[in-house]
Amino acid sequence: MKTIRIGRKEIGEGKPCFVIAEAGVNHNGKVSIAKKLVDAAVQARADAVKFQSFKTEELVEKGTAKPAYQSKALGKKISQDEMIKSLELKEKDFRELLGYCKRQGIIFLSTPFDFESADMLEKIGVSAFKIGSGEITNHPLIEHIAAKKKPVLLSTGMAFMSEVAEAVELVKKINQKLVLMQCTSSYPAKTENANLLVLHEYMKRFNCIVGYSDHTLGINSALAAVALGAKVVEKHITIDRAMRGPDHKASTEPNEMRKLVEAIREVEASLGVKEKKPIGKEMELRKLARKSIFARIKINKGERISKRMLKIVRPAEGIQPKFFSRVIGSIAARNIPTGKPVKKIDLSGFYE
Repeated sequence: MKTIRIGRKEIGEGKPCFVIAEAGVNHNGKVSIAKKLVDAAVQARADAVKFQSFKTEELVEKGTAKPAYQSKALGKKISQDEMIKSLELKEKDFRELLGYCKRQGIIFLSTPFDFESADMLEKIGVSAFKIGSGEITNHPLIEHIAAKKKPVLLSTGMAFMSEVAEAVELVKKINQKLVLMQCTSSYPAKTENANLLVLHEYMKRFNCIVGYSDHTLGINSALAAVALGAKVVEKHITIDRAMRGPDHKASTEPNEMRKLVEAIREVEASLGVKEKKPIGKEMELRKLARKSIFARIKINKGERISKRMLKIVRPAEGIQPKFFSRVIGSIAARNIPTGKPVKKIDLSGFYE
């Protein structure tokens, strides 16, 4: 599939990169902060803002430890389930956020982590589903989401290629609207671990639209992904990296997100088209910057032209240098003054 549609945006070959500001749980469980994240995404000119939808008891067992980066941010006293519970939003909250996004002119997205949350998002009218990296082997949930026939953005952090292939096959059996997202699940991820060349392998192996979920600091990896063919870029956004919470420190602040979007548009503009041809201004420059064959000395009509009679210099007013060997041995059809370009009309029987 060359293109898919998410909301009013078409994504894929020949279309602008779809930029997602990943708010995630950086709202800290408060709708008021979530709305500020929506505003920040709008100001950054992102195409969509994405949250995370879950029922804590369907996501993590009680007493489960937090990943190291979360413990570093929040300390070890509270468990993963306690932390996640404090970040859980209700259906009414997502309805409110979706409506707010519509009024602000930005697409609302969310990642469901369980069946109930996926059904809730479908019910309120989400236009696409993101499947997080942690769910790539959760085949029952993948099937459930794919069966809704809405676009699926499948993230592949922590996965082996065999696991990616299984998940892609599962989605494509029932839903061709797939974006396969390269991701390195480290917060923050080191630039050298971005592994962006896998995007080409994804395109070749799975024949689908590809994207990049970026957890590196800065914007360079995301820009490289766009240059390599990513048609979706996702980047975490926060109001302030100093805020307390599991993901703020690995997120992008509003001014940085704006710079990212602007830079992506510049990269896209620089990519151009696959056909190699000169642009208008280059056509003007060709005559002055390229060389052609000139007479080094006066060449009289009827003379057989030798190499010593010629030189290759600017401007390109005469025969192109690639025909130099053909000009040698030709007969001058008329006098050619010193320092004048040698043209086809000056030679008897010359052809290019």
